[in-house]
This record gives sequence, C-alpha cells and structure tokens, in this order.
Amino acid sequence: MRHLISPLDFTTEELDRLFDLAASIEREPGRYAHVCEGRILATCFYEPSTRTRLSFESAMIRLGGRVLGFSDAGSSSAAKGESVADTIQVISCYADICAMRHPKEGAATVAAGKSRIPVINAGDGGHHHPTQTLTDLLTIRNLKGRLEHFTIGLCGDLKFGRTVHSLIHALVRYPGIRFLFISPEELRIPDYITEMLREKDIPFEEVIRLDDVLPQLDLLYMTRVQKERFFNEEDYVRLKDFYILTPEKMKLAREDMLVLHPLPRVNEIDVEVDHDPRAAYFRQAQYGVYVRMALIMTLLGLAD
Repeated sequence: MRHLISPLDFTTEELDRLFDLAASIEREPGRYAHVCEGRILATCFYEPSTRTRLSFESAMIRLGGRVLGFSDAGSSSAAKGESVADTIQVISCYADICAMRHPKEGAATVAAGKSRIPVINAGDGGHHHPTQTLTDLLTIRNLKGRLEHFTIGLCGDLKFGRTVHSLIHALVRYPGIRFLFISPEELRIPDYITEMLREKDIPFEEVIRLDDVLPQLDLLYMTRVQKERFFNEEDYVRLKDFYILTPEKMKLAREDMLVLHPLPRVNEIDVEVDHDPRAAYFRQAQYGVYVRMALIMTLLGLAD
C-alpha cells in the first residue's frame, strides 16, 4: 500500500509514467470508464474546496467508481471531537482510497500512519498540496513540451501558498529551472525554501514588481492572497489587490509565456486575460481530472 503525502513521494521516473497514463486517459477516456468499478473513494474535506474535491469526485466517477465523504468538518464527527487518526480508521472500513484536506499541517501524515487504505493529501494547511503539483507539472509538460530549462515566476502569496511550496519542491529535481519570487515583503517565500535552493545551487531572485520581470518569464504562476491564512483583517485588505494581471501587463510578456493559477481566482487576474491564448488556468483545471484519475489507478494498483 502506498500514499501520496508530499510531491516528492514519487520519483521523476514514476511521475513520467503517471503523466503518460494521464495522457492516455485524455486520448481514450472510454478505455478507462470501468477500471474502478466496485471501488469507493472517500473525500474527507475538513476545509472548503471546489476544484480539488470535485475533481477527485469527477475522476473516480469517470473511472466507474463511487464516492462518499464530507465537505465540511462541521458535518463530520470532527465537530464532536473525533481525531483524524480515529476518522481514517473508520473510513478504512468504508472505502478503498481516501483524499483528505485539513487545515493543520501534517494531518495527512497522521492519517497515513493509521490508515489501511491509500491516503492522498489534498492539502494540509500551508504545507503541501501534491495533487495540485501533479496538475501543474502535467500542464507544463503538455503545453511546453518539457519539465526542464525554463524560468518561472511565482507571484502573490508565497508565504502561505501550499501550491507554491509544493511546486518548488517538485521542480528542483529537474535541470535548468530558474525561479523568480514576486511578492510584497509581508508574503515573501519562507526562509527554509530559499535556504534549500541555495544548498542545491538553484538560481532564484526575490522581487516586488511584477512588471519588471514579466519579459523574462516562460511561465507565470499567479496565486491569490488567502484570506483564511490571515489573523488580521486589515493586513488582508491591504495586500489582497497588491498584484493584478491585466491585458496591458500581458503586453510585456513573451508571446509563448503561459499563465497558470491553482484557482480560485479573486482579483489577481483580470477576467479579460481569460481571452488571451497564453491563459492556461482553465486547461490546467481539466488536466487536474486526468492526473487524479491516473493517481487513483496507480495507488489502487490498477495502472497496469
């Protein structure tokens, strides 16, 4: 039995096989329509989610399986004080695989240690979001044709953004990656990440102005400022509109630059940018279904 807790739980060779399977699913969805018949996915979401939860459910249904679970901690026994360890042991009696989101860092690790079924970390606090990382990598590979030798700008909430942290840890395993971290001082990338990059001798730069670096980028990864991570409402209001990507700013970017976003979007990308062919975030959401289908098959031992 195997779990996915961190984006580093799969080697790059295993990721290649996973992405090849996702590409096959995209080409021939009918071929996989009954692979998970008789299997059940439990979605245990202690924190609100739209895309991640629904994409997991869509993935399992498209594979012929079924779904059960909860979308709010208040509708589960967690409201009565039940621990994550106890919940996953009960869920193990009902389902064949579990996707869990929790606001506390390390919750998925605790669950995996007690579970009798594969556990997928669907986001744990500000720590990791590995299936979003798989989605990001598949999107880059499919649309850029490679996972190496490019400059990526990560913009917005780099302090609390678990999607950003997971993506960085995944990309450092590929050659020729250069990072540009674009954020206000209050939302800078954590020191443990910059220290890791220095140790690995991976080039990076921290800047505040997006306009100054747009012409250098092969990829721009936008993120929202996350209201739920702030303790102070005033700080959130002050920072939430710090970056807004507009059609005017897109004129500064290369013709082949791609704009990614883990979604949901608030104000950080003007809706007019959606019409730009370089806007890839809705295609990114579609790839999220294919890669989760491939992941479910892999963890259930059905990939072959």
